[in-house]
Amino acid sequence: MKLPQSLRNWISIIGASIALLNFVFIIFLLLITFIFDVGSSYVGLFIYIILPFFLITGLLLIPIGMYACKRKIKKREKTVKLTDWPIIDFNNIGTRNATIIFSVGTIVLLIFSAVGSYEAFHYTESVEFCGKLCHTVMEPEYVAYYESSHERVSCVECHVGNGADWYVKSKMSGLYQVYSVLAKKYPTPIPTPIHNLRPAQQTCEQCHWPEKFYDRKLHVKRSYIADEGNTEWDIHMLMKTSADHSAQGITEGIHWHINPDVKIEYIATDEKRENIPWIKYTNLKTGEISVYEDAGIKLSSTLLDSLETRTMDCLDCHNRPSHDYKVPQNFIDAYIASGAISKDLPDIKSLTMGILVEDFPTTDSAFASIKTQINEYYEIMYPELLESKKQDINNAIASVQEGYSKNFFPLMKVKWSEYPNHLGHLETDGCYRCHNNRHSTSQGKVISRDCNLCHNITAQGTSDNMEISNLNEHLEFKHPININQVWQIELCSSCHNQLY
Repeated sequence: MKLPQSLRNWISIIGASIALLNFVFIIFLLLITFIFDVGSSYVGLFIYIILPFFLITGLLLIPIGMYACKRKIKKREKTVKLTDWPIIDFNNIGTRNATIIFSVGTIVLLIFSAVGSYEAFHYTESVEFCGKLCHTVMEPEYVAYYESSHERVSCVECHVGNGADWYVKSKMSGLYQVYSVLAKKYPTPIPTPIHNLRPAQQTCEQCHWPEKFYDRKLHVKRSYIADEGNTEWDIHMLMKTSADHSAQGITEGIHWHINPDVKIEYIATDEKRENIPWIKYTNLKTGEISVYEDAGIKLSSTLLDSLETRTMDCLDCHNRPSHDYKVPQNFIDAYIASGAISKDLPDIKSLTMGILVEDFPTTDSAFASIKTQINEYYEIMYPELLESKKQDINNAIASVQEGYSKNFFPLMKVKWSEYPNHLGHLETDGCYRCHNNRHSTSQGKVISRDCNLCHNITAQGTSDNMEISNLNEHLEFKHPININQVWQIELCSSCHNQLY
């Protein structure tokens, strides 16, 4: 086949070879993926991003080589007058062949480019791409995501959102993140992108819009005391997610904070929004305004004006909806309740709490220590159980290791305390950031710390000695361990976050 003379140069030949080779690799990997149903995030990275980049680079080298070759031909043929524009003469076999090759090649390239661009777009929007590509860096978030109730909601639905502007923002941010990973410039742990997330109205409320909240919910929390018998302690709470009747909507209860007729604004003095000295309430129907200030944190008006005033939304309480790292006490209680860890193993709750309070350099060292310490404890304290309850001990070791692997990531320095969950008030201040009896108006109105604003206790106690309320009353909280009513004057977190 006769081709234009300008194609006969090493740059164009090398470019054509690179393009053809990468095209063959792409077809091969696609066939492997579709026919044999195998692949990974890295295969997708090669198919839709890396190999197409080299393919296009090779194709670009072809016209670059042709242009350079033509310039050389012009210099050699100075006596021949060459026209500035190419002469398209289909009677010339070289022109005809070049046109056919260019036309067919362009059509094929456009088809594959369209399909490739579509697939590349969806690949970069996939959970697999977000979680697996930068495995070490994103492993904690990826694992926690699959342990959450939002595991069927893709990452981009919350972190990117609809519209070209958010897509461009995310990709520009992604370029810097790629650089940070390659240059190892990323912090450990990775900070939560609090200020870069879209408002909850554009994310959470696409599924959980305020006008359609469910009625009040009965929540049963099963815990185990750290004593020899792992005494079970149950507490039944009626969570006031909305009013006592669904017809009243969210005029009261926990979700009153995002009632469309109410606007709550606040100022935090720290990056994680843990310390809130100033709160403003506005009734959008009546125009009533109340400003509450924390008596324990006095800030000048100049400093307050310099800080961000944020309108409260879902994420101020539900700040870890998909990436929640659980406190050891909670996931150990869950394993005991499910039977994965036998309640009949003496001291198993206190033993595991003592192990999980330690800091380990790697997950492997944590696994080894968990196994060694549990075996050694029962060998010393209960040697008769090593044989009679050997399987229970092995199950306990496996469960504690599993819980550790899902909630602790030593290489990234990730654990629950690095990402406090504001939903509640046990291990972190959570609700008590505002509801602490310290925030008051100049007229003396106080944001109450009364637990019954959010929930009523309907039953509590050990499994064989439950205290139960009647339909119209609720119980006063009883701490499982006698601490002389200290819980009434101290925040729960002042003790509970010191345990770990």
